[in-house]
Amino acid sequence: MAAPVSGMQALNTEQYTFTFGLVGALAGLVLTPYLTTRPIRDVKSLLGRLSPQQLFAGLAGLVCGLLIAALSSFPLSMLPKPLGEVLPFIGVLVFSYLGISVFVMRQNDLYSVLHGVFPRGNSEHTSDTGGSGWAESRTILLDTSVIIDGRIADIARTGFLPGSLLIPRFVLNELQYIADSADSMRRQRGRRGMEVLSQLQKEPTIPVRISDIDVEGIREVDDKLITLARQLRCPILTNDYNLNRVAELQGVTILNVNELANAVKSVLLPGEILNIRVIQEGKEAGQGVGYMDDGTMVVIENGQRCLNQQLNVIVTKVLQTAAGRMIFARPEDRLYSSQE
Repeated sequence: MAAPVSGMQALNTEQYTFTFGLVGALAGLVLTPYLTTRPIRDVKSLLGRLSPQQLFAGLAGLVCGLLIAALSSFPLSMLPKPLGEVLPFIGVLVFSYLGISVFVMRQNDLYSVLHGVFPRGNSEHTSDTGGSGWAESRTILLDTSVIIDGRIADIARTGFLPGSLLIPRFVLNELQYIADSADSMRRQRGRRGMEVLSQLQKEPTIPVRISDIDVEGIREVDDKLITLARQLRCPILTNDYNLNRVAELQGVTILNVNELANAVKSVLLPGEILNIRVIQEGKEAGQGVGYMDDGTMVVIENGQRCLNQQLNVIVTKVLQTAAGRMIFARPEDRLYSSQE
């Protein structure tokens, strides 16, 4: 009987070579980005998050570490094998790591020493130019919320913001997006922010800069602001509560407009007398509500019967809340008795 014919024929050498070559090419196409472009992009993103001061300190530490390793390599190479061949290379790694770690850890001290050795300008020039050089040496990042709020223009005119106001391009883009919104309320807020920026740029005493600086690898505007503030080592001016909390957790200085407004409000103590106009009823029965000139709410006990009247009240309690300061008071005895 004849031998059965096999359904599959054995592959020859050329076919094996072509098959494995094709598999290798496909594997190379898939793995190449993970071995080349992606590590480079990650390193670039990491370097972009570092501040210039950290980069300078790390580079200085690396140079010092390599110098120490070069000086110690000769005596280490005189040791017997295999120590004389291995220890110089290990010394390069160890001293480089120690140099970078120490210099980055003490970067603030290094920065202070460099400023002491190479001061910027002289004192005569600083005194001649007044406070402009000192103000321009500090940068303050502006958040979208504080631009829309509008109070930044009045605060900047008073001179209580010692520094130049920096508005990144991504903040301006977000403001423009709000101004072009289909919602009428958001559109009005965005346009008001544009008007505030225009007012700031027209003020000769307020240095305002719009920069194209960006943070790669991050999409959210708040995250970009925090990362940029860490790189530039500058504060963020905002009235966004969530941004305030997140930035403080990451060690970024925050200048909150709402906290400033609460800090400059009148300080009242229990027993002081105020003259308040009762304009509306309170939540509780018999209560009346009035407002001070700075917007502080005054809740008046038994003040409902004095609506739309000027009333002398005695402060009984001052309550500080997250939304601001609230004052509780009662009518002055002699005035309240006359109303009875």
